[in-house]
Amino acid sequence: MSKKALFKLFDLSGLLIFPILSLLYTWLNTHPSEAVNISMPIDDKIPFLSVFIVPYIIWYAFIFGYLFIFWHKNSALYWKTIWSIALGEIICFAIYYFFQTTVPRPSVEGKGMLSALVTLIYSNDEPFNCFPSIHVLTTSLIMMTSFHFKKTGAFRKWTIHTIGALIILSTLFVKQHVFLDLVGGLLIAAGVHAIFFKVTLPSFKVEREKSKQDYQAF
Repeated sequence: MSKKALFKLFDLSGLLIFPILSLLYTWLNTHPSEAVNISMPIDDKIPFLSVFIVPYIIWYAFIFGYLFIFWHKNSALYWKTIWSIALGEIICFAIYYFFQTTVPRPSVEGKGMLSALVTLIYSNDEPFNCFPSIHVLTTSLIMMTSFHFKKTGAFRKWTIHTIGALIILSTLFVKQHVFLDLVGGLLIAAGVHAIFFKVTLPSFKVEREKSKQDYQAF
């Protein structure tokens, strides 16, 4: 196996951060402190639409699917995305620990597939760890990274940003989050993205990546 191939396989180790982050999330979600409701009048006007459970669940494939694409196309951008997500989630966890929020959930009526999926999500994810939204944070970071790939076709750009927008909106329409949760996720995403993508960090000068490859299409 060539040295380049070994480097590529080693890069996949970056995905191991996610099981660790998941354990921290679960602990905070099942050991909440006194939670507060930070919903606003605008949240009362946002309807519950069970159809949005589809993009909400697609989030899982969206995040890891695009991380694999980034890994395949550009190791440097892949690692920057991994570290951006990790730092963003750690910031969220710190907020959850000191300022736990909750979201009032509607009663799920009906026996269709969409209602069953909503019930499944509700039963496996307690209504805590809400502000800021990790769904919004991670989706936004994937979308932001995509801008660093040049010569990307219009269809691929349309696909990633349309799906990403639907995932972000789904957090509101399935009542997993409130408007301020969305705003908080966007702000943290913008902050950590600036740290890893706008500031030159020596640790990200990966020798096996030529500078001209940093902006190849995906």
